[in-house]
Amino acid sequence: MPTALVTGITGQDGSYLAELLLGKGYEVVGVVRRTSHDSYERIGHLLDRLSVVPADLLDQHSLTSVIRDVKPDEIYNLAAQSFVPTSWTQPVLTGEFTALGVTRILEAVRLAHPEARYYQASSSEMFGKAAETPQRESTPFYPRSPYGVAKVYGHWITVNYRESYGIYAVSGILFNHESPRRGLEFVTRKVTDGVARVKLGISDKLRVGNLDAKRDWGYAGDYVEAMWLMLQQDGPDDYVIGSGQTKSVRDLVEVAFGHVGLAWQEYVEVDPAFIRPAEVEILLADPTKAKTELGWRPKVGFEELVRMMVDSDMERLGKRK
Repeated sequence: MPTALVTGITGQDGSYLAELLLGKGYEVVGVVRRTSHDSYERIGHLLDRLSVVPADLLDQHSLTSVIRDVKPDEIYNLAAQSFVPTSWTQPVLTGEFTALGVTRILEAVRLAHPEARYYQASSSEMFGKAAETPQRESTPFYPRSPYGVAKVYGHWITVNYRESYGIYAVSGILFNHESPRRGLEFVTRKVTDGVARVKLGISDKLRVGNLDAKRDWGYAGDYVEAMWLMLQQDGPDDYVIGSGQTKSVRDLVEVAFGHVGLAWQEYVEVDPAFIRPAEVEILLADPTKAKTELGWRPKVGFEELVRMMVDSDMERLGKRK
């Protein structure tokens, strides 16, 4: 039975990855920060099938100790300060978790268990003001937020440890991936939650930022399979993971409101407070390499994903009424 260590296991991606790995017969160990309260709602249904250990990306010793004790076959580093707007208000903290945290865990691998295969969660936000569209593995990075800058550091330090120490370390450059487990602060979930609230009469407006921003959106449950596939190859390499299709925030609200029979124009207001200081106008993946070398394909399309999220929020909020 192979063992996988997952940081960020209580997040959206961590919960789907844990389900995938358990289904493949892995022993799964999740790394969580020690706090005064737990936030296990996304993995509550899995707690009797996996182990949880305390460690912190800000604390080198805790990471080294966990990796030395667990000796995992695979390590998935999904933990980060991952909300772009927060990176503007907490840029130093974002750097500590999302950039230097990667160095700490890679150093722990090097010191305690260099045989482990390591996955780093890179991000399409590294492309930012993209030099070309679509974006592929060779596209230069031009991040437009402290989050994007921190992710670039995490990406390149992973490459550095791979080339300097011979560690099997890969980065998945994942484009936007969503689900009913997405945090309410993210635009997709904000929209689907907002649609449910309007439909159920809880609120009468949905306030959003830039309706013209375009993203390549996919389903998180599909994308964690790509993470696993990257660690099953003969040699380590980096891959762009996305749908290869772009949709605007306007498309998102149109599909979401349309699913419950409402005209979005009657309920959506643009609020300048939600517009970023430096906007990323369009992100679009070219996942050719992942399709060719990993055999990976997304299964859930954009409209199906949005409907899934709206239905989930309608059910959740309907129970509270």
